[in-house]
Amino acid sequence: MSAIKAAGGIVLGKTNLDEFGMGSTTENSAFRTTRNPWDIRRIPGGSSGGSASAVALNQCAAALGSDTGGSIRQPASFCGVVGLKPTYGLLSRHGLVAYASSFDTIGPVTTSVEDSAIVLSALCSGHDHLDSTAQNTRSIQFHDHLKDLDHFNSKPLSGKRLAIIQETIGPGVQDGVVQRVLEAANQFERLGARVDFVSCPTFHLGLPAYYILALSEASSNLSRYDCIRLGAQTSRNEGFGAEVKRRILMGSYALSAGHSDAYYKRAQEVQRMVEADFTSKLREYDASIMPAAPSPAYLNSEKMNNPLAMYSGDMMTVNVNLSGLPAIVIRGGHVENEGTLLPVGLQIVGRPFGESDLLDIAHTFELCTWDQNN
Repeated sequence: MSAIKAAGGIVLGKTNLDEFGMGSTTENSAFRTTRNPWDIRRIPGGSSGGSASAVALNQCAAALGSDTGGSIRQPASFCGVVGLKPTYGLLSRHGLVAYASSFDTIGPVTTSVEDSAIVLSALCSGHDHLDSTAQNTRSIQFHDHLKDLDHFNSKPLSGKRLAIIQETIGPGVQDGVVQRVLEAANQFERLGARVDFVSCPTFHLGLPAYYILALSEASSNLSRYDCIRLGAQTSRNEGFGAEVKRRILMGSYALSAGHSDAYYKRAQEVQRMVEADFTSKLREYDASIMPAAPSPAYLNSEKMNNPLAMYSGDMMTVNVNLSGLPAIVIRGGHVENEGTLLPVGLQIVGRPFGESDLLDIAHTFELCTWDQNN
């Protein structure tokens, strides 16, 4: 927040989120449930659902969120706003309460790609000695090179090569979501880009590997809340919510003697496979496009009693965190669900520290499709 204030921003307050960022619905908050502005019967996504909901309601120009496995991008999709997850290490994590330290990333939630670029520029202030993972990068004004619609030529994305990962539009993804992605691909081609379908055979391995690694790190990070050094002065059992307890227990099990080789170390091996497969595609293509979530926003409490179903909703986002890549979610249109029109987010994944190119592609698409996707 100090970077936002230093750039002249006014901080209005704290937005709601799942406890310790653990959840995909904002129903695991200690401050009640946040509603989706498009349909208050539905969840806004999570864990940064409060940020996405506040921006969608025009209560603020921008909000910050934390993205460990999709917690900025999935709410952005559900609430019809823009959510940016920067490259791991681009921004300092100092001040962020750790969930899974090797995946946690701060990023902006805004109403436009240009606003995301402006906020990212304010946050990107170079190396921070208080965060050993922060790269020694120079301060960049990401919004300076973004063009106005009047300055586009007839094919503003000419020369760009984009990849649709086939595994992201297959079984488990709602037909309406797949249709919006394919329509976006056609629009990219009309703007001059070349769009190819490619296969990432390891894509579906990312979700189980992510949850083993993330929950293991969570178990370690949250051990500090022992009611002696940090935490409520009663008992740990009373201090944590149900979802946090569940994740600590699963993480502790994965790290326990006799199980760490079978779970944690194997998950690390899978992570390396997923990262190699994903990044190899980005050596051939400028970016990849895919859904941000397999469905639009679902009803309140629909998955609270089925944690595995809730976790599976992160299948489109976790591989980006496993690979440390930047990704942005923009508006990709709408689908009708039970008589309600709901937004669908389009996720664009870029090369490591390639935020400038990523924002340029997203900004161009957004301006050229504003009327049909808003």
